[in-house]
Parts: sequence; C-alpha cells; structure tokens
Amino acid sequence: MSRPYRTEPLPIPGPPPGIPYIVGNEAAERFSYYGMRAVLVVFMTQYLMGTDGQPAPMGEDEAKGWFHLFVSAAYFTPLLGALLADGWLGKYRTIIALSLVYCLGHLALALDDTRSGLLLGQSLIALGAGGIKPCVSAHLGDQFADTNRHRMSRIYSWFYFAINLGAFASMLATPWLLQHHGPQVAFAVPGLLMLAATLIFWAGRHRFAHIPAGGARRLKASLDRAGLRALGRLSIVYAFVAVFWALFDQTGSSWVLQARNMEREIWGIEVLPSQIQAANPLLIMVLTPSFYYGLYPWLETRVRVTPLRKIGAGMFLAGLAFVLAAWLQQGIDAGGKPSIAWQLLDYLILTSAEVMVSITCLEFSYTQAPKAMKSLVMAFFMMSVALGNLFTGAVNFFIQNPDGSSKLAGAAYFWFFAGLMLGTACLFALAGRHYREQAA
Repeated sequence: MSRPYRTEPLPIPGPPPGIPYIVGNEAAERFSYYGMRAVLVVFMTQYLMGTDGQPAPMGEDEAKGWFHLFVSAAYFTPLLGALLADGWLGKYRTIIALSLVYCLGHLALALDDTRSGLLLGQSLIALGAGGIKPCVSAHLGDQFADTNRHRMSRIYSWFYFAINLGAFASMLATPWLLQHHGPQVAFAVPGLLMLAATLIFWAGRHRFAHIPAGGARRLKASLDRAGLRALGRLSIVYAFVAVFWALFDQTGSSWVLQARNMEREIWGIEVLPSQIQAANPLLIMVLTPSFYYGLYPWLETRVRVTPLRKIGAGMFLAGLAFVLAAWLQQGIDAGGKPSIAWQLLDYLILTSAEVMVSITCLEFSYTQAPKAMKSLVMAFFMMSVALGNLFTGAVNFFIQNPDGSSKLAGAAYFWFFAGLMLGTACLFALAGRHYREQAA
C-alpha cells in the first residue's frame, strides 16, 4: 500500500526537504526547453526533410513564423495548467502528467525530421512546457510554513539561478550537437534531460507538501467583481508588454539568422549562430543583482523609481536594441560582415530591458493581484508573451511574397520592430500616468 502524501508544509526552521528536487527539476527542464528552442530555426532552415527523404528546408520568414507560433502556444497553455492544477488535479499530479506529454514531444522531434514530426513535437512540448510553468514555481512556494517563510526569497533566488544555468548550458551545448551529430541527437539530449527532470521531481513526491486543489467552485468564487477589475487594469499593462515580447523572443529567430552572416570568431573561437543566445541567461545572472543592489538604489536617490517607470524604460531600451540590430543589418545588406561582438552589445542592451520589464512585471503582477487570484494573474501575464509572439509570427507569415522574397527584407524588418517598440513605449509612458496602483 502506497504512503499517503503530506498535505501541509512541515513547521521546521530550516529549508523544506523537497526544495532540492524542485530546483533540480527546474534546471534540467529549462536545459530541455531552451536547448530544443535554441536550434529550432536552424533546424527548420537547414535540416528539415520532406516525406520523400529529400531536404525540404523552410524559407527564413516561414521559419520565423513557425518559431513564434510555437513560443506563443507555449505561453498560452500556462492558463490551462493553472486551471487544471488549482481546480482538479493539484500541482504535483498536473506537473507529472504534463511532463510525460513534454517527453513525448521531444521523442517526436528526435524520431521524425519532417514537418509532421515538427508539428507533433512542437504541439506536445508547448502543452507540456507551458502547462507546468505556473505550477512548478507555485509548488515551490507551497513548501514553506510560517516557521521558515523567511527563507523563501533566498530559495526563489536559487530557483531563478537554476533556470538561467540550465538555459546557459543548453544554449552552448545543443547547437554544437546539431552541427556535429545532427538533429536526432540534438533533440534527443534535451528529451533525456526532460525525462531526468521528471524522474527527479517524482523522486521527491514523499518530501513535498501536496496542497489539495481548491475545486472549480473556489476558482469561480475568486472571479468576483474586484478580481475582474484588477485583472482588467493589469491587462492594459500586459497589452503594452506584449509588444516587448514580440521583439525579445526574436533572439531565437531573426537574431540567429542575422548571426549567420556575421564574423563569429571571438578570441580565436568560432561561435555558432545559435550559441550566441547563451549570452542572455549569463547576462541575466550578472545584471539582475547589479540592477537591484546597484542601479535602482542609486536612481532612487535622484528620482522616484516605480514599477511602471522601470517597465517603460525597459521598453525604450528594447527599441534601442532593435535600432542597433537594424544598423548592423544595413552593414550586412551592403556586403559587410560585422563582428559578432556587436550582437553581444545588443544582447547587453536587450537583457537590461528584460530585467526592467519582465522581472518588474512579475513582481508588479503579484502585488496588484487579489490573494485568491495570484496563480491566475501569473498565467495572464504569461499570455502577454503568447500574444507578442503570435503577433511576430503573423508578421512573418504576412511578409512572405509568393516568389520567396520578403516585403520587409534586410534592415527594413528590424526598423519596423524598432519603430513599433519605440512608439509603444511612448504610449505606455502616457498611459502609466493614469494607472492607479493598489497597495501591496
């Protein structure tokens, strides 16, 4: 007979016993997701095969369109995961079930290098990766009692570090695997890491606190008038933030394609186009403490630093990053081959924008959400990522001409998004003046 699961956190002063299993699971899962994602555009434009066994690669605009549709789907499904976990299955069972779906997605990509395998694999991964996203971080918080709640902030910092460590390692390793061992190995290794993540999480089942699902009635009760009003206010912010994500996630698409046409040797080492993405998680680990313990306190002595001002400043920085990308593309269009070091500078600018927009918006969402709607609001925040990527995907499908050319060729593509972001940042600065923040 199986042991019953514990339904309350242990009232102990030290760290909860299940934390290593959650943090280990997150590091392996993020290696899995970002490793697979890092090579998607290169796979679609260079390695995709037809059903007749002959090469059938996509054009660049089509590949960018499919990439952003996949990312969009992966950020729509957190709402499904949150409803499933909070209303019926509970977080643990939801995570285990959708992790198995996630593993099947990697298996499909590794075994079938045609469009059918790509569509099936991406669909299953989007469902699995997105569905568990709001559950794992909430499950981490469930492990703390009043006796050790003071340790939560430090544990969450390790959790965030695990995310970026997994992403950094995979963005270096997976492109190398693709180039030297082909797509089967490049997709199989992230799949094995996802299987390891699932087993690590399962191994901690008797060390976790399993908070029971609230049921559909409790979910419905949380959507009262005050809750819907708060969600409406936040949705205005999320509509602006969606444009930021329309630009940011192009580090996995248009920036990879741009890197293919640059001089990629740094200190005598050739960097693969997909590997340059590893700059983002590395910079996140450096810039986050620098901003929170250095820049923001320094700015506070001169101006009032509010969450909305941070988000607005980050939007302007994102626009500036695409201005630089457009300038670099102009050089490439003219026959030049700029150094990849310029794109590293662009990553510094865009990652600074991410710290100011993404992390701040997560904190802001939590403080503005009613107590009964914390998970649901976080899922809605993730939908801003989905909407931004849906927009970028639609743009890339629309600009394809029947002859294979593009309506926004070369630098014009980057100038379009730079102008969109800078215009959105100006509108957000005006709208932010009329937003009434709720007390945390």
